[in-house]
Amino acid sequence: MILFIKYLLFLLLTLSVLGAAYFSAASRRAASSEERGLKRAVMNILLGSMLVLLALMSMFLFRGSTVSVIVEAVFLVLGAFNIFSGLRSYGYYSSLGKSRPQR
Repeated sequence: MILFIKYLLFLLLTLSVLGAAYFSAASRRAASSEERGLKRAVMNILLGSMLVLLALMSMFLFRGSTVSVIVEAVFLVLGAFNIFSGLRSYGYYSSLGKSRPQR
């Protein structure tokens, strides 16, 4: 069961890295600032989930040293902050796009 969880975390980590790379490139090519903001918000959410997944993976792979516990805690806090920041930005840019009239 633990092996399955490790592979699942690795798969999710890979998907979040690929998604973050895609949305990073897409945000640089976006024409409008609202679209750019939405894509960067999604990228921020994916990067936060990547940090949380890295912390979870290190919890399963490495046992008990003080340094690994500190690194895991830092990754969890930074990941949670990135997810929160990305969700807040996504809400802002999605409401900004709805308030403007379509051209």
